[in-house]
Amino acid sequence: MNTSLTGIYGILPSDLERHDLLVRAEAALKGGVRILQYRDKNQGYKRAIERARNLRSLTRRYDALFIVNDSVQLALDSDADGVHLGRSDAPDLTQLRMHVGNDLIVGISCQGDAAFAQQALNHGADYVSFGAMFPTASKSDAVVIGLPRLAKARRMFPDRNIIAIGGITLENVQRVRQAGADSAAVLAALFEPETGIEERARRMIHTWEQAAAA
Repeated sequence: MNTSLTGIYGILPSDLERHDLLVRAEAALKGGVRILQYRDKNQGYKRAIERARNLRSLTRRYDALFIVNDSVQLALDSDADGVHLGRSDAPDLTQLRMHVGNDLIVGISCQGDAAFAQQALNHGADYVSFGAMFPTASKSDAVVIGLPRLAKARRMFPDRNIIAIGGITLENVQRVRQAGADSAAVLAALFEPETGIEERARRMIHTWEQAAAA
């Protein structure tokens, strides 16, 4: 199992039909993406668990990490590698660790709040995400914190996993790595449009790898 939390972290679009979801996911995996997150906020659990288990099977074939958004139960039931929780969704992390042990990767969205990130890391989070780095159409109400805040977080947490998110594209992903991110979470720039995903993944990964980390 690849347990690396580095590189391009693909966030699959929500509410796709199962076939479309799996086609896009496999294209990204073929292009070299080794972290995929599934989120499906508006559908029932029966539909969500079916898709999550399909994605779990697919990511195993490519030795990729599979992360579920928001739902610890869905992550456990689908045998995911981890769960990503929003600030308002995060339960008491100490209690969560007692429940799931140390095998489940737990990531927490921190927006630009370094004090909250410190608290999350102290109580068992494996990674924290900061963003939005840039304006993003995927979440129009997201507050843009910019690269300087990411660089500050890197200085504060030199040995912890930091994921950057929000408005990241092929054109700016190099700057994201240079500012100190371990990984760049990408949705629209990778998965939209639905064609050409594999090639976009390859180009983004190549650009990321060419960047000299700060």
